[in-house]
Amino acid sequence: MPVRELSVGQLSTRSGLPVSTLHYYEAEGLIRAERTAANHRRYPRAMLRRIAVIKAAQRLGLPLAVIRDAMAALPPDRAPTPAEWEAMSERWQAELDERIARMQTLRDHLSACIGCGCLSMENCPLYNDDDHLSEEGPGPRRLDPL
Repeated sequence: MPVRELSVGQLSTRSGLPVSTLHYYEAEGLIRAERTAANHRRYPRAMLRRIAVIKAAQRLGLPLAVIRDAMAALPPDRAPTPAEWEAMSERWQAELDERIARMQTLRDHLSACIGCGCLSMENCPLYNDDDHLSEEGPGPRRLDPL
């Protein structure tokens, strides 16, 4: 008979995540646990699927705040259905496309830097003589135009 609930140690073993990460995910509302009479955490098996979704989204580079917002739309007591996962994926599409565009810009500018070996300040696309770009605001102005 399959185990319906997992201890935090079992969930850690099955998910490959440290117990501290599971506690953090729980505190952030990404996963949930019930408490036994002895105040031990017991996680429904569905939390394994939720954790897999969280990890997949993190591998895409999505911050936990974005993941949390998407997971908040799901019922807390079960894993996302394929249709719900597809809907979350569609919501993330624009953000992922934006990240890809920024990474391509960064790659293209860094190629020029690698080629010059940082010996030619006249041709460097990143060089900021006398910090004149500070007037445009914080951050890497030439690499991150947002």
